[in-house]
Amino acid sequence: MAKANLSVTLQPASAYPGLKADWQDLEYRAEPTVFLSWQWLGHWLATYKPAALVLKVTEGERIIGLGLLVETSERRHGVLKSHCLRLHQTGQRLQDQIWIEYNGFLSEKGDEDRVAAASLKYICEELPEWDEFIVGAIDSKDADRYAQLTGLHKHIRWEAPCFGVNLDELRRGGVHYLDTLSRNTRYQINRCERLYQQRGQVQLQRPDSVEGALALFDRIGPRHLQRWGSGADQSGFANPDFLHFHRELIRTQWADGGIDLVSLMAGDQEIASFYNLLHKGVIYFYLGGMETESDNRLKPGLLGHTLCIEDYRHHGFHYYDFMGGEERYKANLGQLHRQLTQVSLQRGRFKLKLEDAARRTKQLWLKETAPNER
Repeated sequence: MAKANLSVTLQPASAYPGLKADWQDLEYRAEPTVFLSWQWLGHWLATYKPAALVLKVTEGERIIGLGLLVETSERRHGVLKSHCLRLHQTGQRLQDQIWIEYNGFLSEKGDEDRVAAASLKYICEELPEWDEFIVGAIDSKDADRYAQLTGLHKHIRWEAPCFGVNLDELRRGGVHYLDTLSRNTRYQINRCERLYQQRGQVQLQRPDSVEGALALFDRIGPRHLQRWGSGADQSGFANPDFLHFHRELIRTQWADGGIDLVSLMAGDQEIASFYNLLHKGVIYFYLGGMETESDNRLKPGLLGHTLCIEDYRHHGFHYYDFMGGEERYKANLGQLHRQLTQVSLQRGRFKLKLEDAARRTKQLWLKETAPNER
């Protein structure tokens, strides 16, 4: 039987009283990551109150696709002003530092391609004012598909690999996580654990109240700042908007199991802390804070992730996702499962063509003037 034609509409989120119910109903019929769930996006709407537009794709009376668009302006190089349309981001740097990953349209399972095609066709034909449609961070395969569907120029702003651990496979194989790692990585982790055991019992601990969860999150701050820095686009703990978003996320979702905060203890000392998002049996490692040790044999992050992964495997979770990032420990501890990218789909505006030409010229010049490697 041929499927019915799709209808696409757009309306302000503020004028859509049934948005939560419709989103959660579609979410039940979709396979979203935590970042396309109401758990994340409902909180994003409530916290930042963006002037979002709800893009709705229906087949007959059935909603099969939803997305939240925000119109913004962006000034670059001091002179170029671009009218941008963004998906699930506000375009405000401090607010967008919460950094959505696995972005895209929420789509009923099996209808992802149809929803993307209908949504992008509507955006291109019915919203003529924007210069760039910016989506980040999205699966690179989806970014390619969006570019093909629209025929627009694809400019990659950022990209990174994603690593993770399939806990279901570990259980099916009847193996412990540590046994799947390389000999060198196993040696480093086992040696690290033995050294920490000299300080006392090595174990994971979790808070027993939302106040304890918030206190643990706050303790991550100094270590995260030390590791990543306090400048623009460095540690989110230097950003009040970031802190407000996550403290309220913890306050509202920790008790319901949407957030997990874990401490790695060596005796009475907290040597590492982890802030994870939980959704449909998947653990999303969002950030952590590790003790800085003078002895380079002590690797609290490696040990902590290993113990967390084994703990989640034991409790029946499906997947441990390190999310986007090129840090070596992610490659050592997980398997590559996708590539993320922030993409700008650009209309054929002269100003954007000029910018692209300047960018390419600069890249070519840098390549030609780089010292030869031996």
